[in-house]
Amino acid sequence: MFFATDLDTVSHGIQLAVAPVFLLTAVAGMIGTVAGRLARIIDRARIIEERIDAAEASNPMTTAFAELKQLRLRGALVNSCIALLTFCALMIGLTIMALFLGETTEWQIFRIATLFFLSGVTCFLLALLCFLAETLIATRILKFGRKMPVTPLQP
Repeated sequence: MFFATDLDTVSHGIQLAVAPVFLLTAVAGMIGTVAGRLARIIDRARIIEERIDAAEASNPMTTAFAELKQLRLRGALVNSCIALLTFCALMIGLTIMALFLGETTEWQIFRIATLFFLSGVTCFLLALLCFLAETLIATRILKFGRKMPVTPLQP
Protein backbone atom coordinates (compact mmCIF):
# COMPACT_ATOMS: atom_id res chain seq x y z
CA MET A 1 0.00 0.00 0.00
CA PHE A 2 1.30 3.43 -0.93
CA PHE A 3 0.80 6.43 1.35
CA ALA A 4 1.49 9.88 -0.02
CA THR A 5 4.47 11.57 1.53
CA ASP A 6 4.44 14.93 -0.20
CA LEU A 7 2.91 17.80 1.70
CA ASP A 8 0.64 18.98 -1.14
CA THR A 9 -1.15 15.64 -1.45
CA VAL A 10 -1.59 15.24 2.30
CA SER A 11 -2.84 18.82 2.76
CA HIS A 12 -5.25 18.42 -0.17
CA GLY A 13 -6.49 15.17 1.39
CA ILE A 14 -7.10 16.96 4.67
CA GLN A 15 -8.94 19.80 2.91
CA LEU A 16 -11.10 17.32 1.03
CA ALA A 17 -11.88 15.31 4.15
CA VAL A 18 -12.65 18.32 6.37
CA ALA A 19 -15.60 19.57 4.29
CA PRO A 20 -18.07 16.95 5.64
CA VAL A 21 -17.12 17.94 9.20
CA PHE A 22 -19.54 20.86 8.92
CA LEU A 23 -22.37 18.37 8.57
CA LEU A 24 -21.09 16.61 11.69
CA THR A 25 -21.43 19.93 13.54
CA ALA A 26 -25.05 20.21 12.46
CA VAL A 27 -25.69 16.60 13.50
CA ALA A 28 -24.16 17.19 16.94
CA GLY A 29 -26.37 20.26 17.43
CA MET A 30 -29.46 18.33 16.39
CA ILE A 31 -28.63 15.44 18.73
CA GLY A 32 -28.37 17.92 21.60
CA THR A 33 -31.70 19.50 20.71
CA VAL A 34 -33.50 16.21 20.25
CA ALA A 35 -32.02 14.75 23.45
CA GLY A 36 -33.41 17.79 25.30
CA ARG A 37 -36.84 17.11 23.82
CA LEU A 38 -36.60 13.47 24.89
CA ALA A 39 -35.80 14.56 28.45
CA ARG A 40 -38.88 16.80 28.50
CA ILE A 41 -41.06 13.99 27.14
CA ILE A 42 -39.79 11.62 29.84
CA ASP A 43 -40.35 14.20 32.58
CA ARG A 44 -43.90 14.87 31.38
CA ALA A 45 -44.65 11.14 31.15
CA ARG A 46 -43.48 10.64 34.73
CA ILE A 47 -45.81 13.41 35.92
CA ILE A 48 -48.77 11.89 34.06
CA GLU A 49 -47.97 8.40 35.38
CA GLU A 50 -47.84 9.76 38.94
CA ARG A 51 -51.26 11.38 38.44
CA ILE A 52 -52.67 8.12 37.12
CA ASP A 53 -51.21 6.16 40.04
CA ALA A 54 -52.58 8.68 42.56
CA ALA A 55 -56.08 8.80 41.04
CA GLU A 56 -59.01 7.03 42.59
CA ALA A 57 -59.96 3.67 41.11
CA SER A 58 -63.30 5.11 39.97
CA ASN A 59 -61.60 7.86 37.93
CA PRO A 60 -60.90 6.58 34.39
CA MET A 61 -58.22 9.28 33.74
CA THR A 62 -59.08 9.16 30.03
CA THR A 63 -57.30 12.38 29.12
CA ALA A 64 -54.20 11.36 31.07
CA PHE A 65 -54.01 8.03 29.25
CA ALA A 66 -54.52 9.80 25.91
CA GLU A 67 -51.69 12.21 26.67
CA LEU A 68 -49.47 9.33 27.78
CA LYS A 69 -50.17 7.60 24.47
CA GLN A 70 -49.10 10.72 22.57
CA LEU A 71 -45.99 11.03 24.72
CA ARG A 72 -45.13 7.42 23.90
CA LEU A 73 -45.46 8.19 20.18
CA ARG A 74 -43.36 11.35 20.54
CA GLY A 75 -40.71 9.36 22.44
CA ALA A 76 -40.56 6.77 19.67
CA LEU A 77 -40.13 9.50 17.05
CA VAL A 78 -37.40 11.18 19.06
CA ASN A 79 -35.60 7.86 19.59
CA SER A 80 -35.78 7.19 15.86
CA CYS A 81 -34.45 10.68 15.21
CA ILE A 82 -31.49 10.11 17.55
CA ALA A 83 -30.74 6.73 15.95
CA LEU A 84 -30.83 8.25 12.45
CA LEU A 85 -28.60 11.15 13.52
CA THR A 86 -26.11 8.75 15.09
CA PHE A 87 -26.05 6.64 11.93
CA CYS A 88 -25.62 9.85 9.92
CA ALA A 89 -22.62 10.81 12.04
CA LEU A 90 -21.09 7.36 11.51
CA MET A 91 -21.59 7.62 7.75
CA ILE A 92 -20.04 11.09 7.62
CA GLY A 93 -17.09 9.87 9.70
CA LEU A 94 -16.59 7.00 7.26
CA THR A 95 -16.88 9.50 4.40
CA ILE A 96 -14.09 11.57 5.92
CA MET A 97 -11.88 8.51 6.29
CA ALA A 98 -12.61 7.31 2.76
CA LEU A 99 -11.92 10.73 1.22
CA PHE A 100 -8.65 11.08 3.08
CA LEU A 101 -7.51 7.55 2.24
CA GLY A 102 -8.62 7.95 -1.37
CA GLU A 103 -6.53 11.09 -1.69
CA THR A 104 -3.43 9.92 0.16
CA THR A 105 -3.23 6.27 -0.99
CA GLU A 106 -3.60 4.39 -4.23
CA TRP A 107 -6.98 3.05 -3.16
CA GLN A 108 -9.81 3.99 -5.50
CA ILE A 109 -12.52 4.39 -2.87
CA PHE A 110 -14.20 7.61 -3.96
CA ARG A 111 -17.34 5.69 -4.97
CA ILE A 112 -17.51 4.23 -1.49
CA ALA A 113 -17.07 7.74 -0.07
CA THR A 114 -19.98 8.88 -2.24
CA LEU A 115 -22.18 6.07 -0.91
CA PHE A 116 -21.21 6.88 2.68
CA PHE A 117 -21.96 10.55 2.16
CA LEU A 118 -25.31 9.97 0.47
CA SER A 119 -26.29 7.48 3.18
CA GLY A 120 -25.41 10.05 5.82
CA VAL A 121 -27.39 12.81 4.15
CA THR A 122 -30.37 10.47 3.70
CA CYS A 123 -30.28 9.63 7.42
CA PHE A 124 -30.07 13.33 8.23
CA LEU A 125 -33.13 14.10 6.09
CA LEU A 126 -35.09 11.22 7.64
CA ALA A 127 -34.11 12.48 11.10
CA LEU A 128 -35.42 15.92 10.16
CA LEU A 129 -38.72 14.34 9.13
CA CYS A 130 -38.94 12.53 12.49
CA PHE A 131 -38.18 15.82 14.25
CA LEU A 132 -40.88 17.59 12.24
CA ALA A 133 -43.45 14.88 12.99
CA GLU A 134 -42.64 14.98 16.71
CA THR A 135 -42.88 18.77 16.77
CA LEU A 136 -46.24 18.70 14.99
CA ILE A 137 -47.60 16.15 17.48
CA ALA A 138 -46.27 18.22 20.39
CA THR A 139 -47.97 21.39 19.19
CA ARG A 140 -51.18 19.63 18.17
CA ILE A 141 -51.96 18.72 21.77
CA LEU A 142 -51.76 22.36 22.86
CA LYS A 143 -55.09 24.00 23.40
CA PHE A 144 -54.73 27.31 21.61
CA GLY A 145 -58.50 27.67 21.34
CA ARG A 146 -59.05 28.27 25.04
CA LYS A 147 -60.15 31.75 25.90
CA MET A 148 -58.98 33.63 28.93
CA PRO A 149 -61.70 34.33 31.44
CA VAL A 150 -62.90 37.89 31.30
CA THR A 151 -62.49 39.75 34.57
CA PRO A 152 -64.37 42.95 35.24
CA LEU A 153 -62.30 46.12 35.28
CA GLN A 154 -61.50 47.44 38.70
CA PRO A 155 -62.32 51.11 39.28
